[in-house]
Amino acid sequence: VSDAHSWTCMDIYIFATPYRVTWDYYFLAREHTLEIKEWDGRAEYEYVKNHGLSIFLMKAGMLGTLEALWEVFPLFTNTGWGENSNIGFLEKHMGASFETRPQPWVTNISVDDIHSGDFLAVSKIRGRWGAFETLEKWVSGAYAGHTAVCLRDSDGKLWVGESGHENEEGEDIIAMIPWDEWWDFELNKDDSNPHIALLPLHPDMRARFNETAAWEYALSMAGQPYGYHNMIFSWIDTLSGNYPPPLDANVV
Repeated sequence: VSDAHSWTCMDIYIFATPYRVTWDYYFLAREHTLEIKEWDGRAEYEYVKNHGLSIFLMKAGMLGTLEALWEVFPLFTNTGWGENSNIGFLEKHMGASFETRPQPWVTNISVDDIHSGDFLAVSKIRGRWGAFETLEKWVSGAYAGHTAVCLRDSDGKLWVGESGHENEEGEDIIAMIPWDEWWDFELNKDDSNPHIALLPLHPDMRARFNETAAWEYALSMAGQPYGYHNMIFSWIDTLSGNYPPPLDANVV
């Protein structure tokens, strides 16, 4: 650690792998040691051996970081307050605008109207996933924080290809999920208040869509871990610098 970066002389460092995020703070400019007592499985050990740890300096310092966390904390609460906080954050810092749609807010769609290649855009504004999507929207400028694609198999059964699907071991993976199972979860079990838009392919694009190649690719990726770490780390630096307060970019 070189000379202090914050006027409080208390610098915070984040240490991250795809499997964990930990932090430490230092007062003195000297050599410091971070002890990892136990690996989170063989996969983390192999990742660190081949790629090392990602280390981020919190440029805002202790006070600036605490101030940012104070504003970000409500985003993660699975309450009406948290939902309003997510909307307010996007309005204030992203410049987003939201208009209340006329009722009804839920539309029953026919499975027969969905075809291979049709796109699902999902926006979540509540709870843990809502908060992560809010940060993702803020830094990317997108209004949708999650996407999925529809595919029909040779028997005509409809499936949803989705990344970030949680399996029985609690791992976030890429998965092909039967439409009925996916839709039932979003309607009845997803507590993040998802807003879902079905975006059909243009007829010209649908005519050129290679369903066989799409299935080959989907099956080759199914079960693979989803690279949140690559996506999140890619937010941090741009050609012109880091993203501005209230959230220090390294917190992301």
